[in-house]
Amino acid sequence: MTPAAPLPSRIEPVVTPGAWARFWRRIGWEPERNTLREPHLFLLLAIIIGLFSGLAVVLFRITIDWTRLTVFGSALTPPTTRILLVPTFGGLVVAFLVIKFFPRVRGSGVNQTKAAVYIYDGFIPFQTVIGKFVCCALAIGTGQSLGPEDPSLQMGAGIASALGRGLRLSREKVRLIAPVGAAAGLAAAFNAPISAVLFVIEEVIGKWTAGVLGAVVLAAVSSEVVVRWFLGEQPMFRIPEYHLVHPAELLAYAALGVIGGLSSLIMVKLIASARPRLKALPRWSQYFQPAVAGLLIGVIGLVMGAGYESIDQAMHNEFTWRVLALLAAFKIIATCLSFVSGTPGGMFAPVLFIGAMIGGAVGTIEHHFFPWLTGPIGAYALVGMGTLFAGFLRVPLTSVFMVLEVSGNYSIILPVMISNTIAYLISRQYQQASLFDLLSRQDGMDLPSMEERREEVSMHVEDAMRAYAGPVLNINDLLNTAWERAGASPEEFVFVEDGAGNWFGIAKEEVSRLAIPGPEGATLRSVLPQTALPHLHPDHSLEEALRRLGDLPFLPVVNRANFRNLEGVVGLPDILRAYRVAR
Repeated sequence: MTPAAPLPSRIEPVVTPGAWARFWRRIGWEPERNTLREPHLFLLLAIIIGLFSGLAVVLFRITIDWTRLTVFGSALTPPTTRILLVPTFGGLVVAFLVIKFFPRVRGSGVNQTKAAVYIYDGFIPFQTVIGKFVCCALAIGTGQSLGPEDPSLQMGAGIASALGRGLRLSREKVRLIAPVGAAAGLAAAFNAPISAVLFVIEEVIGKWTAGVLGAVVLAAVSSEVVVRWFLGEQPMFRIPEYHLVHPAELLAYAALGVIGGLSSLIMVKLIASARPRLKALPRWSQYFQPAVAGLLIGVIGLVMGAGYESIDQAMHNEFTWRVLALLAAFKIIATCLSFVSGTPGGMFAPVLFIGAMIGGAVGTIEHHFFPWLTGPIGAYALVGMGTLFAGFLRVPLTSVFMVLEVSGNYSIILPVMISNTIAYLISRQYQQASLFDLLSRQDGMDLPSMEERREEVSMHVEDAMRAYAGPVLNINDLLNTAWERAGASPEEFVFVEDGAGNWFGIAKEEVSRLAIPGPEGATLRSVLPQTALPHLHPDHSLEEALRRLGDLPFLPVVNRANFRNLEGVVGLPDILRAYRVAR
């Protein structure tokens, strides 16, 4: 399918401003005359976004199930003709809809949400929400090897964007509101609000403030409440009880981390290699790429859809290790085929499926050779889910908390951390760019890399400060005495200290002008400003130093335990020199 074209500078929304105005008046809200301050409105709006996003995801999941039941029937094993033909014809319909009506729904939805935040000031056309709902429900329901979580993230972001524009929030708030909706949509689809919040912070926002974090949490929680109200509180998987049988068992989890890391590398390399080649084919072929992918998925004979039922079976030792390994290998092929063909859909569910199969295979093998050392197979399947998640999507914190949230068992934290860390490090070592960074560059966008931001080494004042070569004057010094001490100083700006840790500054030329001739008995206190200089500490960032420096030549760097202890000075030339040296 054709790559998403850049949004024009002005896009006519599906819901017009006049329609929004009539809607707000009908519910008794007048944006022009509201009395809520915008920060408070932002938090209230986060709850509303969560409610709407939760409802949208409930309908989305019901639509996927209805589509699957309609096209495959209610039999446990659908007829062979349906397994082959339904994904094929479903791919044809999805390709037609995406190319002709919804060109911006291509992909998983994560990078599209990041693009809305960093390029389009939070603008996501509501048509994209509709298109994502229809196309992904049809693609997943007809058997494409993709999941509903990532599309739910983009739908939540689109709903938030529409509400923010309708309320005429400031440009900054509209930009921030898309990640709020993204967390709500992901929490509802994933049934894991903590993981949803962490993923949005790790991959979409990159950093957080108290206000943004509060809004994201409120939206995620409210959407999760809606989903549980309509679909029940049953967990996604039946988690077997876990306990560490023997410390040597951790070696098996380390081996799982190695296998998971290598498997994630294979997936990323396949996608990175095949996707640009398929996009470069003639435009007419893009109508048939999802259909061909669907046909191949049918030939492979994989479990259709997200595969959560098979994950549950793997957790309870219902497959041999050979079956588990084959399921993982076939699912990798099927998922890569679906994704690179341009079919809209998410990667979360397939990654969890593959990870569970790999983990179950490793656990089954260890059970066979070392039955006295190992715990339940379900623990390996569960850790395998987080392991592949960490290696493939490169969100280490989210991968750990996801397993804890799904299992509800904190005792599994040690195997999870060991396995996930190894997979993450292997992925970083042999694949420079993460999947989302890779996809954005293939689409011609230079979105900020959250992983690179996390790895950036921040420079501090101690990296740039220098020794102070001048005298430290006392605020009670006479002007003549001050000039005698400052006159021979190589510094053109000298410090004055009041004995209580407050620092002032005065130009040497100014001291000379005031002291010669000066009033008898006049002290520095009488000529210094009332406000002390801002000070810095060695561990302050250079960005903070620049903010405090203003137009001053340099600032004092003092000890945190003793403000009277001057450790050095830092000025603009010192900061620029430090950055040049660090390049």
